[in-house]
Amino acid sequence: MKVREIVNNLSCKVLAGHNGLDKEVKGAYINDLLSWVMSHGNSNNIWITVQTHPNVIAVASLLEFSCVIIPENSEIEEITLKKADYEGIPILQTELSGYELCNVLNKLGV
Repeated sequence: MKVREIVNNLSCKVLAGHNGLDKEVKGAYINDLLSWVMSHGNSNNIWITVQTHPNVIAVASLLEFSCVIIPENSEIEEITLKKADYEGIPILQTELSGYELCNVLNKLGV
């Protein structure tokens, strides 16, 4: 599945990283502690987090995540969006909670 398909199925907003929408998705990871994510996340994962500072993009880039999804319509710092555009990492925003998001992704086979 591609990030673009996730966007279409979730009806979420793409806030940055539009040129990365064709990245392959091979799972999801949910956690907000950056050091924990760095030691447990896998490439081609969707990362679900409420963290919105620029270090999120550094971690997503390091681990080659497919995209970052911010639940509950949390606001995202402008500098984070600019960094995501530069790195080509899609930042998606949804009104769903992390729990609801995981349920939907599971039903989609992610």
